[in-house]
Amino acid sequence: MVTYSESGVDIDLEEVTVAAMVSKLKSTLKFQDIITETGHFAALLKLGDKALAMSTDGVGSKILVAELMDKYDTVGIDCVAMVVNDLLCVGAEPLALVDYLAVEKPDPEIAAQLGKGLAEGATQANTAIIGGETASLPGIVHNFDLAGTGIGLVDVDRIITGEFIQEGHVVIGIGSSGIHSNGLSLARKVFFEEAGLKAKDPLPQDPDTKVGEALLEPTRIYVKPIIELLKEIKVYGLAHITGGGFNNLKRLKKGLSYHLDNLPQPQPVFQSMYSLGVPLEEMYRVFNMGVGFAVILAPEDVSKALQIINKHHPVQEIGRVLDDGQGQVKLKTMEGTWIEL
Repeated sequence: MVTYSESGVDIDLEEVTVAAMVSKLKSTLKFQDIITETGHFAALLKLGDKALAMSTDGVGSKILVAELMDKYDTVGIDCVAMVVNDLLCVGAEPLALVDYLAVEKPDPEIAAQLGKGLAEGATQANTAIIGGETASLPGIVHNFDLAGTGIGLVDVDRIITGEFIQEGHVVIGIGSSGIHSNGLSLARKVFFEEAGLKAKDPLPQDPDTKVGEALLEPTRIYVKPIIELLKEIKVYGLAHITGGGFNNLKRLKKGLSYHLDNLPQPQPVFQSMYSLGVPLEEMYRVFNMGVGFAVILAPEDVSKALQIINKHHPVQEIGRVLDDGQGQVKLKTMEGTWIEL
């Protein structure tokens, strides 16, 4: 059995660490008119009848897989995706992004590949990349690290925080493209250390795909379907299913529980990790398991929402909301068993 903490990433310790840092920063919120509290997917700053949304994220250890494959032209897509998908969660339309590239040693060829991916991600997101920073940090950085910070805009009266989610509301899940940019430390440990596979070996549950190819599949960008959806339907909650898996739903209205009984079959990359020894509960606690984004809305709007989103990405109804005060996610796994997160 292989867990995330054994791969060097302790989710619980991360939460405590973040809380320790954030506790020192809360006093700064008084200097501006802040709408969302720390912990939501994106922060909101009120500017008259508009709100400026901000989010920042990086590619993470997916970069190490790119290094193994000597292929860097897609991780820029991941960088854009992780930022803009978070901005969407407050109902904001992403506008612009700046990137931060820290390198051990400048490499124009790799930089060109990274730029290609960033441009492709920005194109998919209808977002301008308006600047950035590159730093040479030998002794601190091995190879490189890539991150981005984005801004979006939303009318104050159209902000989505999840506060109006009610029992009986429906959760629909938009399909992921694969592992996205979370849990790569665990994935690398399972495939490369525990199973002894190489990046260019066949994926156990999909021999036509190389392990490295599956891990490098770019994060899906949900801007176009979500922006279209927001113009047509009343949406009560939006969640980017990233690190922590379906626990991300708990970042919305406190005390609500989610009963997910119709999740899609996860992609072969997840099935492979499970077959190689990652416990089932750990899979759903760490990875998106085939659902990259969740939308919460009233039952009468489900049919139209599915129709809108299906023009862009696979989507299906995956469960419903319970107002039981417990704040749990109970889901039916790919094995047909039930687990609580």
